[in-house]
Amino acid sequence: MYATSLGDDGAELRPLEVWHAEELLADIDRGREHIGRHIALPDVIGNVEQARAYLRSYADKRAADAGSLHGVWLDGKLVGGLLFRVWDTPTGVCEAGCWLEPAAVGRGLVTRGMRTLLDWAFDERGMHRVEWHASSANEASINVARRLGMTREGVMRENYPHRGVRTDTEVWSVLAPEWRAARARSAANDH
Repeated sequence: MYATSLGDDGAELRPLEVWHAEELLADIDRGREHIGRHIALPDVIGNVEQARAYLRSYADKRAADAGSLHGVWLDGKLVGGLLFRVWDTPTGVCEAGCWLEPAAVGRGLVTRGMRTLLDWAFDERGMHRVEWHASSANEASINVARRLGMTREGVMRENYPHRGVRTDTEVWSVLAPEWRAARARSAANDH
């Protein structure tokens, strides 16, 4: 299966498949408290069968062209994931997201991986808009949106009940023309 290098530090982006259930559970277990501060994934994946069911749901989404799941590996160990939670080809709109265990934080893995996936979404799949939804309290996720050149569109107030507390969600997005223009500026600055 393919692996896309994310740089010289041993980081790779690969498909996250049903047969990775044990690796996914181990990744979630290493970051359960950290990951669970803002998203429900650790509440959904408590054992291997639940990990397998979660991965199967994304295999079904991929088969229906309605979403996809990608693992981030560092030195051969699964340390997080990037996903298209929602994928609507007819409208050209999708929603991206991520998680990362604490030991892998601060290396730019999510930003680098999402750049690869945004290139694919816009250039190969013809998407027009990629959204990023993040808890207003999740500074790391909001900083990824900023680094990706996304625009903050607003806040959905108390829309997400997470562990008994209603949280606000910020909505960020980038449009295909904006992404291509930023990429061209970056390439011009590299020369």
